[in-house]
Amino acid sequence: MTTAPVSRHITRPLDAVAAAVVVVLCLSWGFNQVSVKLALHDIPPLTQAAIRSFGAALLVAAWAKARGLPLLARDGTLLAGLATGLAFGIEFILIYQGLAYTTATRAVLFLYLAPFFVVIGARLFLPADRFGPAQWLGLALSFAGMLVAFGVPTPALDPRQTIGDLMVVGGALMWAVTTLLIKASSLNRVSAEKVMLYQLVVSGPMMAVAALVTGERITHMPSVTALSSMAYQTVWVVSITFVIWFALVMRYSASRLSAFTFLTPLFGVAAGHLVLNEPLTPAFAGAVGLVAGGLALVNRAP
Repeated sequence: MTTAPVSRHITRPLDAVAAAVVVVLCLSWGFNQVSVKLALHDIPPLTQAAIRSFGAALLVAAWAKARGLPLLARDGTLLAGLATGLAFGIEFILIYQGLAYTTATRAVLFLYLAPFFVVIGARLFLPADRFGPAQWLGLALSFAGMLVAFGVPTPALDPRQTIGDLMVVGGALMWAVTTLLIKASSLNRVSAEKVMLYQLVVSGPMMAVAALVTGERITHMPSVTALSSMAYQTVWVVSITFVIWFALVMRYSASRLSAFTFLTPLFGVAAGHLVLNEPLTPAFAGAVGLVAGGLALVNRAP
């Protein structure tokens, strides 16, 4: 999990090892969707997010200290770090609150506008990381895979659903902002552990306040299943996979990395089928094929 500082604006395509690592990360995040569902009966969503941020902050800080990483050194990253933490916190608040108004299926589709926001932002802030026609086609194919898997969203009939949709789109935008800030700012010169800590330390209190404002409460002792789900989210997902993700963002093309996240909801569907016995439609295989083909185009060498 340790990462050394690297030079800025590295935009090289993913090699085989990096691609394999990203697939494992997306698989982990797909199962994370199921772990959140498993804990929802006992621990409300924003409360889950706050707990895992505080817990992961302690774990990442302990790991960084054990490795001798300079977390408090003056390195010119404070403002960028605070901005990234703010965007990270807003992202999850918008997504979780948006889910209270719109359906999970609509939320998935609107959330995965994030790779498009990253690619568009890269044209402005990372000129060397621009997509060509083949990459844009690959991105479109991958998103088409989402449409095949989850269906084309119908027009919102309830104004509250429109509000929820817009909140999730805002969460996708904040996800892209976080990625671009890390790639294009001074944060690209420090360890991924420090980048992660900025986000956890800033977002943790934000989500705790949001949980209080929205009236979330833990009314009974969480079950073993809920506690195990929280441990998975805190230890593996946030403390390890998120740190690895930000290390990859520093080293590889942010646009190409973001495209790989289209795998996450597909893994989430597969995990829901395996763990929760949720139905798996025949269209799922076609969706996987479209996403895989799109990713092949996105990572095609110029």
